[in-house]
Amino acid sequence: MNIAAAANDVTKTNVRYFILLMLFIVTTMNYVDRATLSMAAPAMRKDLGLDAVAMGVAFSAFGWSYTALQIPGGWMLDRYGSRIVYGIGLLLWSLFTFLQGAVGFFTGLTALWMLFALRFLMGVGEAPAFPANSRITAMWFPNHERGRAAAIFNSAQYFALAAFNPLMGYILVAFGWEAVFYSMGLIGVALSFYWFKVVRDPRTHPKVNQAELDFIQTGGGLANLSDKKAEVKWSYVKALLTNRMMLGVYLGQFCLNTITWFFLTWFPTFLVQAKGMSILKAGIIASVPAICGFAGGLLGGIFSDWLLKKGKSMTFARKTPIIIGLVMSGSIILANYVTVEWVVVGVMSLAFFAKGFGALGWVVITDTSPKEMLGMNGGMFNFCGNIASIVTPLVIGYILQSTGSFNGALIFVGVMGMLGAMSYLFIVPEIKRVELNIK
Repeated sequence: MNIAAAANDVTKTNVRYFILLMLFIVTTMNYVDRATLSMAAPAMRKDLGLDAVAMGVAFSAFGWSYTALQIPGGWMLDRYGSRIVYGIGLLLWSLFTFLQGAVGFFTGLTALWMLFALRFLMGVGEAPAFPANSRITAMWFPNHERGRAAAIFNSAQYFALAAFNPLMGYILVAFGWEAVFYSMGLIGVALSFYWFKVVRDPRTHPKVNQAELDFIQTGGGLANLSDKKAEVKWSYVKALLTNRMMLGVYLGQFCLNTITWFFLTWFPTFLVQAKGMSILKAGIIASVPAICGFAGGLLGGIFSDWLLKKGKSMTFARKTPIIIGLVMSGSIILANYVTVEWVVVGVMSLAFFAKGFGALGWVVITDTSPKEMLGMNGGMFNFCGNIASIVTPLVIGYILQSTGSFNGALIFVGVMGMLGAMSYLFIVPEIKRVELNIK
C-alpha cells in the first residue's frame, strides 16, 4: 500500500497550479482595468474640466454596480458555474474599459456622466470575479494549500499596480490618456477567449488524473462540487447574516478595502498634487508600494499555511496575520508628517505591505463558507467589503475639496485599518466551516 501510494503521488498531475495561474492573470487584468481611471485622472481632469468632487463621483461609479451585484453575482456562480459567469464577465468589463477612451470626445457634465455610466457597467462585469476566485480555489485546492493559493490570486491586485502603473504612465505620456483605456481593454478581450478554451472544473478537465482529484479531496478540497446548477435558499442567507463570525469577517473586509481603494483611486493624484511629482514619475513611484503589497500578500498566505502545518488552530493561523497586517497598515498616517520623497514612498510601502500581509479575508471565506453557498457567501462578503469602493473615493473627494489637503484622507484610511483589526480581534470567534442544517 505504501509503495502504491508513493507511485500514485509521483504520477499525480498538477493542473491546479495552471488554474491558479489563470486566476492570477485574470485578477491582474481585473485590477489593471480598475486602475486605468486612477492613472489617467490627473490628465483627464484638465482635459474634461472636472473638479475633485466630480472625479470622486466618477471613481465611485464602479463601486455602485460592483457592490450591488455581489450577491446576485454569487448566486449566478452557484447556479451556472464559475467558468461561464467569470468568462462572460471578463469579456464585458474589458469592452467597457476600452470604451472609456471615447469619453475624450466630450467635456463637462456630458463627459462625467458618460464616464460614470461606463465605469458603472464595468463594475457589472467585474462583480462575479472574486467570488468566482474563491469558489474555484475551494474546488481545486486542499486545505493546506489554500492559504497560499488564495494569497496568490489576491496578490494579483498588487502585481497589477506594480507592473502596469509604469506602463500606463508611459502610454499616457506617449499617446494620451485615451490610449490607456484602449490598450488595457483589448488585452482583456483577448484574454477572455483564452479563458473559455483552457478553464474547466476538476472533474471535467481533460488533463487532470484521478491521483490529483484524490489529493484535492482527501485534503479537504471540494473537487466533487458540481460546477453546474445549485439550489440556493434565502433562508441560508438569513443564517449567514445572523452568524457572528461572518459579520465580523464582513466588517473586517470593508475596513481592509478602504485601504485598497485609496491606492486604486486617489494615490497617483496624492503623489502629483500633495507631493509635487510629475504624472510619469507618479506612475513609476506608485509601483513601489504595490511591489511591497505583492510581497506582503504572498508572505501572509505562506505564514498562515505554515502556522497550520505547525499544528496551530485554523483560528490562530488565519487571524494572526490579518490582525498584524491591519494594525500595521495604520502607519499610512505617518505620510502626513514627512516631506522627503523616499520617506513618503517608504511609509506608503510599509502600509501597503501590511495591508497585503493581512489580506486573508478570501482565505477565511473559502475555509468557512457553507458548501451549498460558496458563490453566494463570497458575493455577500465582497458586497460588504466593496461598500468601501463607494465610500472611500467619495469621502476622500469631499475631504480634499473642503480642506485642500490629503491629511484628513490619510487619517481616515489609517483609522479604518485599525477598526478592521478590532473586528477580527473582538467580533470574529473560532474560524470554522458553517454548516447549514435548514430543512
